[in-house]
Amino acid sequence: MPSTIRNIKAELICVIVNDGQAERILKYARKHGVKGGTVTMGTGTVPSKILDFLGLADIRKEILYLLAEQDVAYKVAADISEKFQFAKPNHGIAFTTSVCDITGSRNIVCETREGEDEMNQVKYHIINAIVDKGMAEVAIKAAERGGSKGGTIINARGAGVHEVRRVFAMDIEPEKEIVLILSEVDATDRIVDEIAKDLKLDEPGNGIIFVQNANRTYGIFK
Repeated sequence: MPSTIRNIKAELICVIVNDGQAERILKYARKHGVKGGTVTMGTGTVPSKILDFLGLADIRKEILYLLAEQDVAYKVAADISEKFQFAKPNHGIAFTTSVCDITGSRNIVCETREGEDEMNQVKYHIINAIVDKGMAEVAIKAAERGGSKGGTIINARGAGVHEVRRVFAMDIEPEKEIVLILSEVDATDRIVDEIAKDLKLDEPGNGIIFVQNANRTYGIFK
């Protein structure tokens, strides 16, 4: 008898915590319905004198990605925030974003997400900038002029990234860096414009920016 393929709403949880915390959170998530996850290393960029709404004051960070059904993802993200005290500064942040398609799962097919009321309630965006190695700090400084309070720099040599040869027609190799910024919706355009201007992203090969909705956020300080 063939297995049943279910249409579901899938959600990606991203958790950013201090170095050494991701494995504990991953184990906790697995016990509460998440099948697995991926951990990469990052660098926090918020000056220590700023109580940033990202809560990223330490240098070394771990970024944990978890994929789950939407209902499970929302509950697990909230539970992680409570258990690991994300309400306290510098304990970590978490956010979720919609997944439009899944490849590599035989039992999950995403529902069409058009027309969701939830999309109108988004308060934060996730700005992702893929830039040449050494240019991430330039992007961060440009973003700060646009209203950003900081972000996280991810080395593209992180777990599994070497297996993905091209993203949006750009090679993702060790000489690239990924800048991750959580911004309030009203500030997103200004931040993106400043980064694009300083890094000359209108010229081929200098980098790319894409923006996602953050459906739920935890550990955010204004």
